[in-house]
Amino acid sequence: MRVLFILKKTVYDYADAGYCDDHAGGLLNSCRFIVDMLNQNGVAAKIAVVVDNNDIDREVTAYQPDVAIIEALWVVPEKFDILSQLHPTVTWVVRLHSDLPFLSSDGIAFLWIKGYLDRNVYVATNKQRTQDDLVRVFGDEGGFIHLPNYYPVTKPSVKPILTGLNIGCFGAIRPLKNQLVQAVAAVEYADQTSQTLNFHMNGTRTESGGNAILKNIQSMFAETNHTLVLHPWLPHNEFLMLMAQMDLALAVSFSETFCITAADAVNVGVPLVCSDQIPWADSSSVVEDPTDTGEIRGKMARLLRSDFLSNLFNLRNLKGYSKRSTKTWLSVLDEISKYDYT
Repeated sequence: MRVLFILKKTVYDYADAGYCDDHAGGLLNSCRFIVDMLNQNGVAAKIAVVVDNNDIDREVTAYQPDVAIIEALWVVPEKFDILSQLHPTVTWVVRLHSDLPFLSSDGIAFLWIKGYLDRNVYVATNKQRTQDDLVRVFGDEGGFIHLPNYYPVTKPSVKPILTGLNIGCFGAIRPLKNQLVQAVAAVEYADQTSQTLNFHMNGTRTESGGNAILKNIQSMFAETNHTLVLHPWLPHNEFLMLMAQMDLALAVSFSETFCITAADAVNVGVPLVCSDQIPWADSSSVVEDPTDTGEIRGKMARLLRSDFLSNLFNLRNLKGYSKRSTKTWLSVLDEISKYDYT
């Protein structure tokens, strides 16, 4: 079996990082993890990054996949009228990476999902709850499949620890990522414990109103004795080295389907405080109210005092999640593929 993952190229400035791969965001990293996992399990898989949907035919013709997976919502449904005629033996899938709160800000999401289903294109979700919700809305249970994320636990080597209290709150800056509340909680914790805080964030990728969030965080830190440290978007292996220097990572989001940066923290042994939106997180890391800075501070204090068991539980859960994900991918691909084993 051959599987082709097709991503649309996006433009972000990585020049400050000395990194020219201008489409290397979380979506590409997520695909790379899955492609490596599939190849290790006997399924030939490859990623193609294209400028627009007019390039899809070329990539499919070159690779001749059995299953072609469009990553995220960017191909107009009508394009599959042409692609299905050109490649009648290919099973087409559009894979969503967002839960309903994120989808709600995309005005074409439900219209296009309906268009895919009408054209016998599978719609995949990476969170079971999202699939269940969409089945209730559209009623086409056979058209929806579950293809979850996968994360390879690697335990990379660690650079020397930074001085001071270093809290990481990484990922693209978006309203539903809740970074301002987490920044306030970190400042309050540092003040209460008489420590000097270095609050680390991505500083080059803002989306869906993220510029306003970043400006508010910058203004807040300007009035404190603490430091806001903004980092360029980094290649994943370099980011793991940065994450390994954190004393604690925050990922208290309003909405998630997986959260790679939270998995990165667990991978390198950094304590994690998060919301219940991260499906694999242990309860020892989870706050009930993502808007309650007091609860976030309390969870930070407990984990910074003693994080050993929490780290072990999160690592166990993450490994278990990825093991189940592998089985799901292999089973679903076998079920939906038109591949002729004879």
